Amino acid sequence: MSNLHKLVIREWSEADRPREKLLNLGRRALSDAELLAILIGSGSMDESAVELCRRILADANNSLDTVSKMEVYELSQYKGIGEAKAISIIAALELARRKKEAPVEEKKILNSSKRVYDFMKPILQDLPHEEFWTLYLNTGCKLLDQQLIGRGGNDFTPVDVRIILRNALAIKAHSIVLIHNHPSGTLQPSHADRILTQKIVEASKIMDITVNDHLIFTDNGYYSFRDEDIIN
Repeated sequence: MSNLHKLVIREWSEADRPREKLLNLGRRALSDAELLAILIGSGSMDESAVELCRRILADANNSLDTVSKMEVYELSQYKGIGEAKAISIIAALELARRKKEAPVEEKKILNSSKRVYDFMKPILQDLPHEEFWTLYLNTGCKLLDQQLIGRGGNDFTPVDVRIILRNALAIKAHSIVLIHNHPSGTLQPSHADRILTQKIVEASKIMDITVNDHLIFTDNGYYSFRDEDIIN
């Protein structure tokens, strides 16, 4: 190439920029060199971060495993790779190695009111105040996430339905389970509990999200809206 100014990554078309490419197309659309380029951020005056990472990979026979075994001083021999960038590469590849070795955590299957109650017991037992939680599930009723939606006094908790649905959409949940505790020990739902439940059920239908159940939790037992045919 001539001695004319070479385009740095931020001057490329947006489709060719690694960060934008990841945002628009997802992480799997990026090459190994592009992912490494995101880690180091910039290259040198002579080559872009992507070109530099392509060269590092080429010297390692295009093997990330070989790169992961390189020491800081080896990576620092490349122009544009200082100690800080070398450490970033080593740390990221070490995390990837540990992830492969880590046991896969089995997601909880919460397909009954009893299972939900047992799962939430360590969280809600003996609380002196009321809390409202939502469990987010996939199509197999496996737990994707759990969120504390509101915390209140002895008999009232503010609940924002928009937050519940926003979280569900963000993690692509198929269904949700609502839980709140009654510190008083009363198992029966209040009029406000029934109205709120119906409100969330109707709002969720618009988003094609199913409300599987709403549990009222006490230390001595629970009340299930589904078991009582209030939700069906």
